[in-house]
Amino acid sequence: MCATRVEVVQGDILDQDVDVIVNTWNRNFIPWWLLLPQGVSGAIKRRGGTEPFREVARHGMIPLGGAVLTSAGKLPFKAIIHVAGINLLWVATEHSVRQSVTNALRLAHERGFSSIAFPVIGAGSGSFNHERAKLLMLDELGKSDVPIAVKVVVFKKTKH
Repeated sequence: MCATRVEVVQGDILDQDVDVIVNTWNRNFIPWWLLLPQGVSGAIKRRGGTEPFREVARHGMIPLGGAVLTSAGKLPFKAIIHVAGINLLWVATEHSVRQSVTNALRLAHERGFSSIAFPVIGAGSGSFNHERAKLLMLDELGKSDVPIAVKVVVFKKTKH
């Protein structure tokens, strides 16, 4: 089995050429339609529609760090993996970041995807230090032997 290949890139996660993207989500504690999605979730809703959020809601409460798969709506990906990267107080922790990475990779591998793009988990609405979150993610990804190409996308505004 070949090791996980990791690349850190700047840009918009929705512009990456990958099979599946990761969206940091709450634990489905608050219904999606009551939220004003920000960051990756907001971009998905604007460009991909609401169907992925309707699907993730059907999963019920997601354990902290858990991962669930939905369609990509109108986006060009095969799917979206939503990770519960923030707790009920809307805060990310080292545990939630690490578990989100591990569980998203596991799910992507189980579903046969060959490439995945992650945002920096917990660094937006989760109020976790951006650089620390990125380092935790890279550490966790470095422990993986899942044969998948990974992009960690550091957001940089692009023109659309």
